[in-house]
Amino acid sequence: MDDKRIVLLVEDNPDDEALTLRALKKNNILNEVVVARDGAEALDYLLGSDGKSGRIRLDQLAVVLLDLKLPKVNGLEVLRRVRADPRTRRLPIVVLTSSKEEKDLVGAYDSGANSYVQKPVEFAAFVEAARHLGLYWLVTNAPPPMTR
Repeated sequence: MDDKRIVLLVEDNPDDEALTLRALKKNNILNEVVVARDGAEALDYLLGSDGKSGRIRLDQLAVVLLDLKLPKVNGLEVLRRVRADPRTRRLPIVVLTSSKEEKDLVGAYDSGANSYVQKPVEFAAFVEAARHLGLYWLVTNAPPPMTR
């Protein structure tokens, strides 16, 4: 897998964070994973607290794995703000959530999500989902050019 491109994992639950990192590693996805633990931190990484520059070079970012139920700024609002900014509107964003609610699914796509993946409960199924995510977003997908 392309281990030069960064994955931004936006996840507030330490158990889900550890599970995601373990599943990626188990699938030999060796990309650097930067973790934001709430929506405000995710926006700071992507857009910067001053709204002018984030903490991640956008041209190195492969994909954002975004939980919906986040403290400070919820995932749908993060998605809306990222899509509203010309620098990040093309950024691949996968909603990775435990929510089964149709309103969350529809809201995510309406707000510009590229994909919606429900977190499997069983570890083996989660590992398989991580494998598919890694293969598609880090190997198969041609990333869009990022606006500067």
